[in-house]
Amino acid sequence: MRKVLVVCLTMLLSLGMMAQETQTKKKATKKVEKAEKTKAEVKEKAKKEATSTKEKAKKETDKAKTKAKESKTKAEAKVKDNKASATGEAKSTAGKTKADANKAKAKVKKTAAEEKEDMKETAASKAAEKTVKDKVTGEYKGKKVFTGPRGGKYYINKNGNKTYISDNK
Repeated sequence: MRKVLVVCLTMLLSLGMMAQETQTKKKATKKVEKAEKTKAEVKEKAKKEATSTKEKAKKETDKAKTKAKESKTKAEAKVKDNKASATGEAKSTAGKTKADANKAKAKVKKTAAEEKEDMKETAASKAAEKTVKDKVTGEYKGKKVFTGPRGGKYYINKNGNKTYISDNK
């Protein structure tokens, strides 16, 4: 009798343990399924957002392209108008410019010595001329004449230094 009781008790205990395992397994599988569903939902949402942002970007680029095309056509129309007016003016002033060009060529011809002196201007003199903040008031010996804040007149020599001009000249 003892043996029968022991066998029955072991059976009850073993069945009880098996039943608990199946419940925990069911709970675990439910949790896994929920997690998989949420992952799938998150992926779908991400795909939808990505496609919507891509569509928005495409729309914006299309708008920008159309605006660029419109501005380009407007600019081309303006250029054509300017060319037409410029050609009309150019034809009327063509004779005048040839005569002016001949006069300028006659004035531009310099002696070899003057050309060499002009070529001797150094980078320092050119840089100094650019940094001068005074007003340009004329020309002296082929150089720009500047007027200082107190009224003194000078030019920048080939060394980049200021050379003042006396009032007598």
